Amino acid sequence: MFETINYEVKNNVAWITLNRPDKLNAFIRQLNLEVQKAVKESSRNDEVRAIVITGEGRAFCSGQDLSEVDESMDHGEVLRNNYGPMVKEIELCEKPIIAAVNGVAAGAGFSLALACDFRLVSEKGSFVQAFVHVGLVPDSGNLYYLSNILGYAKALELAVFGEKISAEQAERLGLVTKLIPLEQWQEETTAFAERIASMPTKAIGLMKRLLKGSKDVSFHEYLEKEAYAQRIAGQTKDHREGVTAFLEKRRPTFHGK
Repeated sequence: MFETINYEVKNNVAWITLNRPDKLNAFIRQLNLEVQKAVKESSRNDEVRAIVITGEGRAFCSGQDLSEVDESMDHGEVLRNNYGPMVKEIELCEKPIIAAVNGVAAGAGFSLALACDFRLVSEKGSFVQAFVHVGLVPDSGNLYYLSNILGYAKALELAVFGEKISAEQAERLGLVTKLIPLEQWQEETTAFAERIASMPTKAIGLMKRLLKGSKDVSFHEYLEKEAYAQRIAGQTKDHREGVTAFLEKRRPTFHGK
């Protein structure tokens, strides 16, 4: 089904592993399209309640494979045809998406990690705003996400200087959900993903929708969106299970419905 990624669903978690380790999982068009397809498949699959994107080998993703770049290339069309559809699919997905940054995330690989909801980072992980070093602007939604997380000044600083950000520096900046020691990487990443997958999936999706929809509306409009979302959440089986479990003084068992 896929040639440049590995895709597996296990314990309600979809694992999307970029699989070009000899190229540090650098993007080619096929990899863009297969990530897009895998996220879409995961969105449609009721068994999937959380998604993990990670890399095979020692890198998360080193960005664009520069062997595919030539002087005649229209970089804008590359974004419209390859990267834009991929990050839009991630943006539209209402299931929680986790970037498991096992190594360097550079250029569009950094953008891919930023587009996810959570970033688990190995102590060997790092981030690089590589665009300035080849005379380009950050793309694939990079500055959009980065400025929302860090603010204008810090986002511009990272983009202009393009210096490597260690896992520890990224944690101090607020880019990291959890910093994980190398020897505990697989165990803690799996535990985090399965914990998210055991939660009320539809409520999480509504939280994502509210947060993304709160940027350009008035407070009054936001309250209307909130009420609409709460109405939907209140009709889910997971809400009923949560209330019942509370009254029965036990832990709830959610099913994502």
